[in-house]
Amino acid sequence: MRKSHLVFSLVVASAVALAIGIVAAVAGNTQTGNGAPSGPHYNLNLIGFADGQTAKGPTGSGGSVIFVPLNGKCQIDLKEGDFSVLDNNCTDGTDAQFQLPNPDPTNSGTSEYSVYAAARGNPLGSASARSCFTDSTGQFCSVIALPLSKKVGPDQFMNATKYLLYVYACIGGKVQRVPLFSDASAQYYWQYTNDGLRNAALRFYPGVHTVVPSGGDSCTV
Repeated sequence: MRKSHLVFSLVVASAVALAIGIVAAVAGNTQTGNGAPSGPHYNLNLIGFADGQTAKGPTGSGGSVIFVPLNGKCQIDLKEGDFSVLDNNCTDGTDAQFQLPNPDPTNSGTSEYSVYAAARGNPLGSASARSCFTDSTGQFCSVIALPLSKKVGPDQFMNATKYLLYVYACIGGKVQRVPLFSDASAQYYWQYTNDGLRNAALRFYPGVHTVVPSGGDSCTV
């Protein structure tokens, strides 16, 4: 299995099918007016930092905030464990690090917790996030990406579980669902691409389950 940018450019049909082909099922919590469930959750904010600047203060753990470039790309490495920011700076030329629990240890397609995302802050901006992993055979990124766009009016959360807790990777000619941390020898991470979004707000809800697509579509059109 080898990474191929050409392959990723040929997965449009599969990506669309994954994006619209299933409705997430959330159990145990009712939704609030902003689209997110009610109940306890862990907050993580990805804060866009001005172009040409880096976040002040030493790189390290930092509450529930990760600083990202206001315009550009960065990588957030993922570790398995309790929710925690391990490295809060993605503006200094090195990767940030975030720790979160295993979302689906048996790859059942039903997550043990859910994540919701909303675009916030002014002025208007947009961003996207894609889950990836590397193993001994290469690098693989999901064929679907979380779209974030700040619009005029109240902020609305969307269920981002399938985008951020799973990798829908093109493997062996098929799109395969790979949960975070399903391979202990692999490195999982988020690719975050920012186009002026000040704040990507993420909420992680323990015990709120989401049913996600199975994959299986062809990688080519």
